[in-house]
Amino acid sequence: MDVRAQLSMVFHLDKCIGCHTCSLACKNVWTSREGAEYMWWNNVETKPGTGYPTLWEDQTKYRGGWEMKGKSLRPRMGRRTGMLTNLFFNPFLPSMDDYYEPWTYQYGHLFTAPQADDQPTARAISKVTGKFMDVEAGPNWDDDMSGSSVYARNDINLSELTDAEREALFRLEQMMFFYIPRICNHCLNPGCVGVCPSGAIYKRAEDGIVLVSQEKCRGWRFCVSGCPYKKTYYNWQTGKSEKCILCYPRVETGQAPACFHTCVGRIRYMGVLLYDAERIEEVAKTPDAGLVEAQRSLILDPNDAKVIAAARKNGIGDDWIASAQKSPTYKFVKQWGIALPLHIEFRTLPMLFYVPPLLPMLASTQNGSYDLGNSDFFGNVEKFRVPMKYMARLFSAGNEEIIKNALKKLLAVRAHKQAQSVGNLSVEKASASLAEAGCNADEAEAIFRLTALPRFEDRFVLPPYHREEVIGLDIEPIKQMGQVGLGFNQPPRRGP
Repeated sequence: MDVRAQLSMVFHLDKCIGCHTCSLACKNVWTSREGAEYMWWNNVETKPGTGYPTLWEDQTKYRGGWEMKGKSLRPRMGRRTGMLTNLFFNPFLPSMDDYYEPWTYQYGHLFTAPQADDQPTARAISKVTGKFMDVEAGPNWDDDMSGSSVYARNDINLSELTDAEREALFRLEQMMFFYIPRICNHCLNPGCVGVCPSGAIYKRAEDGIVLVSQEKCRGWRFCVSGCPYKKTYYNWQTGKSEKCILCYPRVETGQAPACFHTCVGRIRYMGVLLYDAERIEEVAKTPDAGLVEAQRSLILDPNDAKVIAAARKNGIGDDWIASAQKSPTYKFVKQWGIALPLHIEFRTLPMLFYVPPLLPMLASTQNGSYDLGNSDFFGNVEKFRVPMKYMARLFSAGNEEIIKNALKKLLAVRAHKQAQSVGNLSVEKASASLAEAGCNADEAEAIFRLTALPRFEDRFVLPPYHREEVIGLDIEPIKQMGQVGLGFNQPPRRGP
């Protein structure tokens, strides 16, 4: 057992209001500079929708993540020889059209325009060419477009639905949407690391943050294709790749990342998870239907004496172990099982998890009353407006039972609190809901308190850093498969 520590995050989607405050905070701190105008290390997408960049989930287009070939796990882009043939022309990169052409406005014209009968306007100007442009797309361009025939209907996750299910989803009376904030997942088996020809991307020893060495990076851009979440970007000004660094300068001083700190809905949770690095390859090779449970089994109990001993042997301090024991992410992901990874079928083992949203139920008004189809007060998972196939495609690699179990527990917690605070549900009915969801009253109360009444120190449990005691860490499974770099691991020479 090779115990490692990982900073991990949970986003509670029922609490996200789609305000984009997190995106703006990240943009202002990290990517408000030349060459990074189009980058949004944090973005918020509307689902159903095509996302940013467009159709990023379609790996037949971008070839990101990992795939099984026989009994071996390899990057979807192919082996070294295949990557070498595309070294100077990579056909799987997102284009400017897939992102958007960043722009500003001719604000000065509002003050310098000559006097006239018409109000002067500030035309859009490209930040790339400096010329006037007609704005046709942008980040979060499909915000709230749940009925759009351009965005929502082209969501790749709808592909498994029947034509009737797809059409029903976009009827006016059934329209719905929810938001998904996205940052780098700082995966345990990162695709960007596996395909980088220069070995410039690495997973940081003490906390699992994935970073790009600006010295070693040679701008090959395979990392952009290799990341299935499209959270690695190319800076056209510096000729280097960049990505979310989880605000490690803030984290190292005990502060939450900028996007977390500014979150209006307080949907974000951050803490330490302990995991067994020896089993990364084994778990990544699990068939799709079992991937979620396999990843949960990779996460270790921080209160187990054997885990604690193995963690200390690897140089993980007692303060980090104590943080892992109080981690809110451990409770959501492992203990309660209600936080799930986004598109785990990419096999990167993402360490950012989502509590799925309790979508509105199908209902109608009958004789002046609100009819939920003979279901309980809050309805049931079979009555959601979005089919379980869609939710399972997002959060459980198609395994509908896993997503149903998580949603049933969330519904049971609501019923439990409704019976307590309002009294229009009987205690017996609420207890039956808890029993069906495999939950008890104490657990329901704990879920409620961490969801609805958390203090800052409950949501962000950050350990003190010891930069003087850095553990040496290699991504062993990737290294053993010979997938790290192509030998170009020295920084490019500058000058004669």
